[in-house]
Amino acid sequence: MELDLAGAELRAVLNRLRRAQGQISGVIRMIEEGRDCEEVVTQLAAASRALDRAGFAIIATGLQQCLTDMEARGANGEDREQMRARLEKLFLSLA
Repeated sequence: MELDLAGAELRAVLNRLRRAQGQISGVIRMIEEGRDCEEVVTQLAAASRALDRAGFAIIATGLQQCLTDMEARGANGEDREQMRARLEKLFLSLA
């Protein structure tokens, strides 16, 4: 399953990942500085949400592409079921 993110989708995913990268760097810095536990956990939770959202956006785009590709190929029920199972596994990996 190859992923082809379009311009706006790609920018949105990359922005989320860059935000998470900055938040993770902030968490590391906060721990090194001995900052308050509540502040560290709050920042870590924000980074986790940013990563989750990027992952969900990638999966949603992949799902849309797979469905479009399958329709174009005239895929049979078995192909569709295999793809559904693969996408479900990916989705659940983020849960």
